[in-house]
Order: sequence, then structure tokens, then C-alpha cells
Amino acid sequence: MSKHRLLSAGLMVSCAFIALAAPAYAQVETPPAPAEQGANSGDIVVTAQKRSERLQDVPLAVSVVGGAMLESTGKPSIESAATLVPALNFQKSGTTLNQSLFLRGVGTTTFSIAGEPSVSAVVDGVVYARSGEAFGDLVDIERLEVLRGPQGTLFGKNASAGVINVVTVQPKPGFGGYVEGQWFSNGNEARVRGALNVPLGDTLLTRVTGFYGHYDGNIRNIATGGRVNGYEHYGFRGQVKWMPSASTTISLIADYHRNDDNCCAELIGTGPLNAAGAAISSPAFAVLPTPRGDRTRAVNQNYVTRTRETGWGVSAQIDTELGTQTVTSITAYRNYKNTEIRDGDFLPAAYVGFPQLQDFGPQTSNTFSQELRLTSPSKQFLSYVIGLYYSRAESERIFSRSVVSCGTAAPATLIPCGTPGAPATTTPYGIADFGSVFKNIAAFGQATANFTSRFRFIGGLRWTGDQLDVFHSRTTTLAGPGIQPSFPTTPTGTGTPATIFTGKATNTNVSGKATLQYDLSPEVVAYGGYTRGYKGPAFNVFYNLTATGTNVIAPETSNSYEIGLKSNLLGGALVLNLAAFYAKYYNFQANNPDLVAGVVVTRFTNAGEVSTRGIEADLILRPATDLSISGGLAYTDAKVDQFFRAPGAPVSAVIPAGTSLPFAPKWKGSLSADYRWRTGGPVDLFLGAQGSYQSKQLALFSPDAVQRQLGTIHGYALVNLSAGVGDRDDRYRLTFQVRNLFDQSFAAAIQNGGPSGSYRYQIPRDADRYYGVTGRVNF
Repeated sequence: MSKHRLLSAGLMVSCAFIALAAPAYAQVETPPAPAEQGANSGDIVVTAQKRSERLQDVPLAVSVVGGAMLESTGKPSIESAATLVPALNFQKSGTTLNQSLFLRGVGTTTFSIAGEPSVSAVVDGVVYARSGEAFGDLVDIERLEVLRGPQGTLFGKNASAGVINVVTVQPKPGFGGYVEGQWFSNGNEARVRGALNVPLGDTLLTRVTGFYGHYDGNIRNIATGGRVNGYEHYGFRGQVKWMPSASTTISLIADYHRNDDNCCAELIGTGPLNAAGAAISSPAFAVLPTPRGDRTRAVNQNYVTRTRETGWGVSAQIDTELGTQTVTSITAYRNYKNTEIRDGDFLPAAYVGFPQLQDFGPQTSNTFSQELRLTSPSKQFLSYVIGLYYSRAESERIFSRSVVSCGTAAPATLIPCGTPGAPATTTPYGIADFGSVFKNIAAFGQATANFTSRFRFIGGLRWTGDQLDVFHSRTTTLAGPGIQPSFPTTPTGTGTPATIFTGKATNTNVSGKATLQYDLSPEVVAYGGYTRGYKGPAFNVFYNLTATGTNVIAPETSNSYEIGLKSNLLGGALVLNLAAFYAKYYNFQANNPDLVAGVVVTRFTNAGEVSTRGIEADLILRPATDLSISGGLAYTDAKVDQFFRAPGAPVSAVIPAGTSLPFAPKWKGSLSADYRWRTGGPVDLFLGAQGSYQSKQLALFSPDAVQRQLGTIHGYALVNLSAGVGDRDDRYRLTFQVRNLFDQSFAAAIQNGGPSGSYRYQIPRDADRYYGVTGRVNF
């Protein structure tokens, strides 16, 4: 069936379902104002349980980041939100396809096209099948909700560690909008964004949002004389909200974005090292910038690592009343294209003993999804949400690897290939075509039994049916453990089309949750519960697939326990939420050392068992009308319990029990303060400060203790300040910022595999001090 026919069929199903609904008595409930506009718990409304509720009434750990706070980070994105939410961590990589989110220390890192994320990204009710789709610019956002712990009951199978729920600003009555421009130093970053809200009548509202951004980058490239790790982004979103009757609301959303990033070049942050981590000599470092660890700010690469990406989507949400119930239908189609271009040798040319390696990997993806829900009123003995969900996510990647080589042993001095006396130059080449189709169907429900006005039980179940189909074929003249063809080529070595590998996995699962909630007082709520998590089967399908890696990766399951206390104190001026948790994951899907052709390699497997436990706190304080303070603190102990040992592999090839999971700092916290000084004159003053801290974290997940030590990101703290002026009626504002006030350098990721045993660093934009100015006009 074609994409358009699928979308049309979904819309017809939605309309047929709604046609059964008779006119009702009240308008569909809509979320109130943005979260950051009030300090009382009643002012913060979330949709963490598929209905609009006060944050303090939701019996699970939720952090809320308002749109204004997200915009204050300079580049509003989920990556930026990680500095504001202590339980959330982000792994940066050369392309959004390989970037990952971690909650409470749990996430999925894989190059496989047939593996799913552990943290689900949901935008306006639409689940993004690939988390990379949500890593772009978040513009005109009302709030971002971070739901911690397994959330599969209501949000599906790729929410085994949590959910990032993004809610955009919806069309409103009345004409209005804004235009905002920004400029930041250290790379000449310029951004402009805006929104226009136009009602076409009392029952037909529209809103259009657009953005453009350009950044030269924070890293010098000696080979080209320019900067890298920059970007050029632009896009738009259009929304229509139609209320044909008092009982029905129809929302249509279309969005498009295009990203062209020369990001993220990997810097060589250490000198040449042997297996024990001791310094050795290497001629390659005659052309490499001087390694300075996370202070390195230059590369020398003739092939610029970059990503080209386009994405668009359409969705239709229909909410209508069926008696006292609310029927919701969300039909969505998304299309996503990402091309990874990578310099894999980190040098400006091919040299004797140092081959040049270049990767080119375009990927196309599309997803169709349909959700139907029936929601009861909340103020009754038994309130519930029940629903059906279907999605089909298809991806295909054609990945090629080009090598220029002239000799295997490096001489004492660096000799470019092609110069007199150099061995003959060869150009081996490989190309692979591989893909996956995820099909998912589910029935789910969650109910709350209000035994008394203060005591209630919340229980839910989800039945999931998964089907995963994959294929892989490759033609290559490359050789060596881990990169040889999946199936033999001809004896000539010229490379013939390999036999196509196909695989299929199916699985059904029942997951769910059970929680008790008790109001200790009107201001303090306690809860405790159990959740059964699930993530479906996978395959290790990527360019380097070998015949030994064609097995099905079994589903991942988890048992999670959480207790919490939500308090609303000092007459609503203080919100303090506390949570303690423990979760254990079985058949954990992760990149894990394995034995292939007698060589220890890293590939996507069922690694074994891991667990995470900790405590978290969220704070919102408004001691005065114009002063607000918010923050959070998380202690997380996420570690390996027992990893599987591959047949024939030595004990040293297993990540030992007790090893910390990657991107899981034990301590992480943030604190923000905003103050408005009402002068009584034509302008007011605005002051802001934001600080964050995280302890050391493991970036290189390896069985080797030396590699883990060299792949550890040290702890660091960041401080950002802002000051601005604006008129009393908030029609305009001019804000000046300094980010990373104390110029604290740090790495976002560290990997081995650089020239001569060196280590590669990812250095983010916020690892340097820089300044900026933002101007905004509201109308």
C-alpha cells in the first residue's frame, strides 16, 4: 500500500470512529497556560497520563521545562534540555542517527538500523520512531515533559527508560505573534524565529512558526582553513484548530525542517598510546594538531564530517465528546532522510601505513501511526484511558566505505601515498544496502480507582504485538576481521554482490503498572508503585554485519519500583517533589564485546543484566511575585549486574559486574533563578542565572579497564548569566547572555580508535565561554 493510501486509510478510520459520537455537553478540555508562567502546582499542567492533569496529581516522577526556559539555552533542543533535567543525559555523535538519550542511566547506543531507542520522543501526541528525528530545533514550545522510568503502558515499547513529551504552543483566539533574533560569539551564530497566530473565525484558529539558524562552528579545521561543528537549519510548522461544534476539536499540524551540519568532527585528544595507555611515538602526529584533551579545538581533516537531513510530517488529531467520554484519534505520517558523511582516518591525506577512510551513508525512513483513545472524566470513582495503537516504521540505508591505502607498516617519517618511494596505492571499496521494517500493534488501558477522596489505585496493562523484518546485502573488496563480507566473494577478490540476508522476528508481550497514591494532606501526596517494562526484538544490522551477527536480539524487559512524595507548600510558593527508584533490566540491548573470527569486536547484542537505583528531587520556589527559582538534583547508580560471555571469548572480554553504565553520572544537578525588577518606569529589568553540575561519567563502555579510564568524562560545572530590559507590557525585550562564565572545558563523548591508539573527543559548543544578545518583539 502506498504512503498516501496509508494516510488516507488512517484518516478514514479516525473519521468513522468519531462519526459514532453524539453531540455532547461540554467543550473538550484544553491545557492551560505554559508551565513556566506560574509557581503553584495548579499552574503546571502535564499530559503524562494521556490526559491534562496537575503535575502534583501525577503519581510518577516528571520534570517539566517551560518553553521560555528552553529558549534561554540559546539553541532550544532536547540536547539543551539535558542541562536542565538532572536525570536526563545525552550522547553526542557524528550524526543524529547515532545520538542517544539516557534516563536514570539507561539508554540504547547502537549503529544498527534495526534497534530502537530506550527513551521515546513524543511531539504533540505523535511518537517518533527514531529519537534522532526529535534532536533538531524545538521552536515555539509550550513545555517539555520528562517522564522518568519505564512508560510503556501508555507510550509504547520504545519507552523502556522514559519519555520526552514535547507540547508545542497551540493556536489561540486573537491575532498575535512574535519575532526573535539572536547572535552569539565564538563561531558567529545567528538565529531568527517567530510565530504568527491568526484566527480565521471564532471556531477556526491558525498558527504558523518558522526558524532559521546559522553557526560557523567551534572547531578550526587546518586542512580547509575554516571552522567545523557548525550548522545551517531552517524549517516551519503550521497548525490549524477547527471547532465545528462545542463538543469536537480537530487539530491539523504540518512541519518541515532541513539541517546541514558540518558536525561533529572528532578531535584527537590524546597522543599515540599502547594498549596499556602508555605514550608511544607515531609519525601521524606530525600533521595532527597538538592533543590537549578536552581543550583541543582543532582538526586536520580533508574530508569534512557532516550530516545532511530533511524531515517532514503531518498529523490530524480529533477530540470529541461521546456522552461523558472523550474520544481522541491521532493519525500521523512522518518522512525522514539523513545522510552521514564521515572522515574515518582523522588525517588530511592518505599516508604509508595510515590509510584514508571515508564513509557516505544516506538513510531514508518513513513512519505511519494511528492511535485511538477513549478517556473518561477524572472526577469519578473509576476513571480510565483505553486505546489502540498501530505503527509501521520503515528505514533503508545505502552505506559506502572508500579507502585509499599504500602499505601496512608505518615508517619513521610520514610519507604521503603517491610520492616517489611509497608503495603502490590501492583503493578498496565497499557498499552495503540494508534496512528494517518495524510493525507494532497494541491495546492499552490505565484506570484509577478512587477508593476515597484521599486514597486511590492506578493500574494499567498493555498488550503489544511486534514484527521486525530486516535485510542486508554488501559488495566489498575490503578485508579483515569485522569488515569482511557477510558471505564470501569470488576468488578474484573483485567483489560480487553478496547473498542478501533477510531476517524476521515476532513477539507478543504484556506489560503494565500498579501504583498506590495517598494524599497525606491537601498539600502533600505520597505514591509507590511497580512497572513492568518492555522493548521489542532487534537485529544488529549495520554496514559491518557478518554472518555471526545475524541472530535475533531478544526483547528487553525490566522490573521497576518507585516511591515518591509530591508537596505543595507555603501556600503554593514552594513545590518540592522527591522520588526514589530501583529498576533491573534483563536481556539488556547494548553494544557489547563479542568474539568474531577470533577477534574481540563490539556489536549490538543482548548484553546481559543491568540495574539502576537512585533518588531525585525537583524544586520550584517563588518567594516573591517576580522572583522564581527552580532546579533539580539526581543521584543515580546505574551499573552492570552480569554481562553475557560470548562462546570462546576470554573472561577479559566481558564488562565486569559493577561497571557503571555509560553516560550515567552519579550526581547531577541544576539550579536556575529569574528576577524581574519592575522599576515603575517605561522599562523593567530582567536578571537570570543558571548553574549545572555533573560528576564524572563513563563515555567508553569497554571491558578493558585502561579504555574505561581513558574514556571517562571528568565532572564539571557550568554557570550562565543573563540581563535584559523590556517594557512593562512585554511587547519587547533585549537580553544579554554570557554562557559558561568560567570557561569550563569538557568533552561530550570520548571514543578509542584514533590514529596509533589515540582517543577521539567530541567537544560541544558549550565547552567554551561565549556571549550573546537576544531581541524579541511580541505583537
